Amino acid sequence: MAAHFREAVFERAAPGWNQLPEATLPEVAFVGRSNVGKSSLVNAVLRRKALARTSSTPGKTREFNFYRIDERFYLVDVPGFGYAKVARTERERWQGFVGRYLVDRAALRLVVHLVDSRHEPTPLDREVMILMRESKAAYAIALTKVDKISGNLREKHRRLAAGVAGSLGLEVPVVLTSAEDGRGLDALRSLLLLHTRT
Repeated sequence: MAAHFREAVFERAAPGWNQLPEATLPEVAFVGRSNVGKSSLVNAVLRRKALARTSSTPGKTREFNFYRIDERFYLVDVPGFGYAKVARTERERWQGFVGRYLVDRAALRLVVHLVDSRHEPTPLDREVMILMRESKAAYAIALTKVDKISGNLREKHRRLAAGVAGSLGLEVPVVLTSAEDGRGLDALRSLLLLHTRT
């Protein structure tokens, strides 16, 4: 039976480390470069139309957005990284914050790294993978927007992403996902439940 989350409540937006909530619940983080479709996938996984704020403007999410799920865990929508129109000093500050969160956050149980299925992993995606070698959290890759590419390319790009992670010493599940047609959402929900058991 497919996983279903009964309650999803926006808890807080954290602009910095000191504003993170007390680590009382397990956390699952969705990370990825700007405009990879994080907020849309968060909404789709939780079966909500507009819980996570979406925008056609890359780099819109500028804070860590915490959503409390069934009083069981936090789903964390992490700011997109690498957007060129953000000032370099601001971008570096964010990337430092993201890196610290992925490596040092004690409550973090799972990191879902979103990679655009239409492109090979970028240098910034590789940086996330390298950070995850230092993290104690479980790690999975979600290839987004697979409804926009052909079936042959989906499998090719899944193998490519797995290969890049493997070259960095990471053996991780790679899930093909689409917020539009629902592909892969049940697999992600199962991962969330698996890694937030207390």
